[in-house]
Amino acid sequence: MSQAIPLDSSAKPEKIVHDRPPMLAIGVMIWLGSELMFFSGLFAALFTIRAHLVSWPPAGTKLDTLQSGIFTIILVASSFTMQWAVWLVEHRRRKEARRWIIATIIMGALFVSNQAYEWIHLTTRWYTNAYGSVFYITTGLHGLHVIIGLVAMSFLLVRMKGQTGDPGELAAFQGVSYYWHFVDVVWVGLYSALFLLK
Repeated sequence: MSQAIPLDSSAKPEKIVHDRPPMLAIGVMIWLGSELMFFSGLFAALFTIRAHLVSWPPAGTKLDTLQSGIFTIILVASSFTMQWAVWLVEHRRRKEARRWIIATIIMGALFVSNQAYEWIHLTTRWYTNAYGSVFYITTGLHGLHVIIGLVAMSFLLVRMKGQTGDPGELAAFQGVSYYWHFVDVVWVGLYSALFLLK
């Protein structure tokens, strides 16, 4: 028994389906492997310094754990908005996807703004002690990665200006989403190590 398959090339599929992972997404995953090694080195330095300090954080360091926790939740929530945007692109709902990308950018920008606020108002400076050094280095490098993610999402918005997407659009979305999820997971680790561990 055979099944008739419509040959109408103008028929719009409901979902974009790949028969294999896009090369861009694979490239991003390989690059994230090197980023993982980079941040692993930072975590190793952080825990080495922590092991040699009597108290963590040192006396006199005033951290706003609650405020940072709220912005951590915002950053983690932005992973869900980003993934929802990817799902919408897969199902060719590009207009809705744009809105969720904008929401993700706003949430990421709020997080970076809070990091800038912490840098300005933290009583401990990068030259005060080892904790201050590791705090500014790790949060600064992470903040830079968040900004790179925001720039990448802005390019996605520019790419989506037309009515129909190009063949590589979904792969670009997936690559940026992998990067964004990675940045979010790294921050959860940094927040736990810098703010919660005593």
